[in-house]
Amino acid sequence: MAGLGASEPGTGPGPVPATRVELTVSSHYPHCPQFGRTEVIDNSLNPDFLHKFVLDYCFEERQNLRFDLYDVDSKSPDLSKHDFLGQAFCTLGEIVGSAGSRLEKPLTGIPGKKCGTIILLAEELGNCRDVATLQFCANKLDKKDFFGKSDPFMVFYRSNEDGTFTICHKTEVVRNTLNPIWAAFAIPVRALCNGDHDRAIKVEVYDWDRDGSHDFIGEFTTSYRELARGQSHFNVYEVVNPRKKMKKKKYQNSGTVTLLSFAVEAEHTFLDYIRGGTQLNFTVAIDFTASNGNPSQPTSLHYLSPFQLNAYSLALRAVGDIIQDYDSDKMFPALGFGAKVPPDGHVSHEFPLNGDASNPACHGIAGVLEAYQRSLRHVQLYGPTNFAPVVNHVARSAATVLDGSQYFVLLIITDGVISDMAQTKEAIVNAAKLPMSIIIVGVGQAEFDAMVELDGDDIRISSRGKVAERDIVQFVPFRDYMMGGPGAGLSMAGLAREVLAEIPDQLLSYMKARGIKPPPHSSHSGSPPPHP
Repeated sequence: MAGLGASEPGTGPGPVPATRVELTVSSHYPHCPQFGRTEVIDNSLNPDFLHKFVLDYCFEERQNLRFDLYDVDSKSPDLSKHDFLGQAFCTLGEIVGSAGSRLEKPLTGIPGKKCGTIILLAEELGNCRDVATLQFCANKLDKKDFFGKSDPFMVFYRSNEDGTFTICHKTEVVRNTLNPIWAAFAIPVRALCNGDHDRAIKVEVYDWDRDGSHDFIGEFTTSYRELARGQSHFNVYEVVNPRKKMKKKKYQNSGTVTLLSFAVEAEHTFLDYIRGGTQLNFTVAIDFTASNGNPSQPTSLHYLSPFQLNAYSLALRAVGDIIQDYDSDKMFPALGFGAKVPPDGHVSHEFPLNGDASNPACHGIAGVLEAYQRSLRHVQLYGPTNFAPVVNHVARSAATVLDGSQYFVLLIITDGVISDMAQTKEAIVNAAKLPMSIIIVGVGQAEFDAMVELDGDDIRISSRGKVAERDIVQFVPFRDYMMGGPGAGLSMAGLAREVLAEIPDQLLSYMKARGIKPPPHSSHSGSPPPHP
C-alpha cells in the first residue's frame, strides 16, 4: 500500500489552481497531512497501483509530496501495525517537469537497505478544453418583414442541470434573405454543453428588427454528440414555431437549418507543452550598482550576514526553487550588471557571476547563490543601472530556439533605479516576439514607478511607436512579502506565487502566436465517443 502526504506552503486561500492532475503510483519534511492511500496489492514486489490521487496543480507554488510504502499484514488502519517499506519525497512540479511527466525515485528511509524504486506519473485531467468550430445555413425560413424577406440570426442556449437554459452564442445577422449562410464560429465545448455531450442544446432563430423587437421564427434542439457527426442528414433541423404548430393543422415547419461543417480542436495547456518536452531555461541577473549600499555595511541590500539571507538571496531562492523543477540540466546562467569588474576595473552590464565569460551557467540555485556571494567579494559596486544588456543577452539565446522546445525566463533582481529606460523598452519590445518572459523583483525602499511601467499590465509597453506583441514582463516589489521573523518562509511562497503566476499564460501566448502545437502524444482527443 502507498500513502501520499501533501504539504502546502503557507495557509490562506492561495491561488486558483491552473488545472488538476492525476497521479499514478507504481513501485519496482515536516509531517504532512495525509492526502490518501492506494489499495493493497497482494503478494507483489512490483505493484501497479490502480488508485489515482487527484491534486490541484499550481505552477507558481512549491507543492511538496511524500509517498510512504507499507507491507500490509492485517486489516488494521493504523500504519504502525504494518511493516514500513520505504518513502520518497518530491514536488508535484518535479513529476510534471520530468520527461513525459514520469518520475522514478529511489525509496529511502531504512538505513543500509535498498528499498526499491517508486514510479510516479502525472496526467492532466481533460476537463474539456476543446474548442468546436461550427458553420450553419438555413433554407426557406418564414418571411417576417413586410417590405423585404427576413434578416435572420440564431441564438444558442445550453441546458443547465435544473432544466433552465443559458445563452452561449449569438450568430451575426444576415440581411434580407430566407436562405442565410452564417459565418463559421468557434466556441469552447464547455460553453456549449458543459462537458456533457448528450445535454440538450436549444437554438432559436429570429428575424432582426432595428427597434430590438426581433420576431421569433422558430426553434430546434440538438446535442453536442449530434453536432459532432458533422455534415450529414442527421444535422438538418426543422425550425418549428410551437404556437403556429398548435394553431395550424397543416403546419410543417418555418424552414430548416443545416450544419455545414464541424471541427473540434484541443485548446492546448501549459502542461501539454511541459509534458511534450518544452524546457524552461532560467537566467538570473543581479543589480550590483552603488545605490544598493556598501556590502560590508548591515544597511546594504547586498550585506552578507552570517545569520540570514539578504533580500537578493531570498528572492533568488523563492523563484529559483520552483522554476528549477522545469529545467532538466539544472544549469542556470547568472549575470551581474552595474559593477567595476577585475582585472582592469571596467564597468560591465553583463558579467558572469562565476567569473567564466564563456560559460556563465551555475549548477543549481545553490551554485547561483555561491557565485553571487563570490562576486560581491571581487567586484566594486558602481553604475549606471542598465537593464538592456542582460535582456538582450537572453534574447540572443531565445532567438536561436524558436520551435517551442525551449522557453527562456530572465529574473532581474534590482533596487529599481533604472538609467537606460528607452533602450530597455526597445529590448523588451523586441524580446516580446521571442520565447521568453522577464520577471523583475524590486528590492529596497525606492519608488518603483519605472518598473511598473515596464510591467505593461495596464498600458502595453511600446518603443519608437512599436507596441510589444505580448506582455512578457512581471514586476513584484519584494517589500510587500518581507515579514521577517518566523513568518518569512510563508511570505517567500507568496512572492513566488506572485512572480510566477503569469509564466504559463505567457508561454501559451508565444506558442499560440507562432502556431506551435505540443507533440501529439500529449494532447487529448477532442471528438466525443461514437454514437452507440
